[in-house]
Amino acid sequence: MKNKCKIIAIVSILLAGLLIGKARAQIAGAGKLQGSVGLEINDPTGNARIGSHFSLGGTVMLQYGLSNSFAVIATSGAYHFFPTIIPGTNKRYDSYGVIPVEAGVKWFFVPNIYVSGQAGIGREATDSGYGPNRLMLTPALGYATRHWDFGVHYDNFSSPGGDHYGLLGVRLAYAFGL
Repeated sequence: MKNKCKIIAIVSILLAGLLIGKARAQIAGAGKLQGSVGLEINDPTGNARIGSHFSLGGTVMLQYGLSNSFAVIATSGAYHFFPTIIPGTNKRYDSYGVIPVEAGVKWFFVPNIYVSGQAGIGREATDSGYGPNRLMLTPALGYATRHWDFGVHYDNFSSPGGDHYGLLGVRLAYAFGL
């Protein structure tokens, strides 16, 4: 866990340095529609740590600028949780994933740097079919240029029964105008 967090932190700092060096003024762009396709590297938290210690995801985000510093966003994609071995056996836990569907806001409080918040549902997909829908809440902090979006986020998945888990993740995305 500690090594994985250190690796994520080092990669995050290096990517942020590369992006800062090539920065152009990135603002929401009033009236502009933008899309991005991202790769996500995630560390499961809570109950998800029982059966998985690593998750990869792919997401698509749409962003529409309401002003030059404020936008509405919608995100969907898929996260796959790589199963670990069940202690005392040679078997792995069942493979599972989550299909997120979220909407929210993104605010550029200084050029290129933003905070965002989204809410939605996460539909679990298991080897035996679909699991429950879970409430998703996702705060994020990121850095965006004209063609790149780099962010750190926490996805919280909860259900009425109290069973919850999360993902601490890094998203690197290519952005383009629509």
